[in-house]
Amino acid sequence: MASPPADDQDFPAPPRRERPSRLIDVVVALLLLVADAVIVVVAALLLVAVGMGTTPSPHSSRPDHSRGTPVLAWFVIWGVPAVAAVGAFVHARLRMPVTAVVQGLFTLVCTLLAVAWTRMLLS
Repeated sequence: MASPPADDQDFPAPPRRERPSRLIDVVVALLLLVADAVIVVVAALLLVAVGMGTTPSPHSSRPDHSRGTPVLAWFVIWGVPAVAAVGAFVHARLRMPVTAVVQGLFTLVCTLLAVAWTRMLLS
């Protein structure tokens, strides 16, 4: 017995997710760009403020590191780049290339800021 011929209509292909329109992609990217810029500016200002607060006073040879850095601070410092990376991945999977690139650049900037925070806190 020969098997019946495969008919494409009997076995429809799984539906592919439709890509969002380019306009929606650009609008979401612009909204996230504004939010990302605010986050980066605030983080940079905090980095400068905390960095100036840990500079040694003229009366001591080095700053006081006896209190250490709370674990929650490390989660925030390294959690933001991790969440940004997940956001870039999700937008890439949603086939929103402009938003994925914006979030990818935000991930890079957040990682550089996290490295700067880490170096400052460990020095």
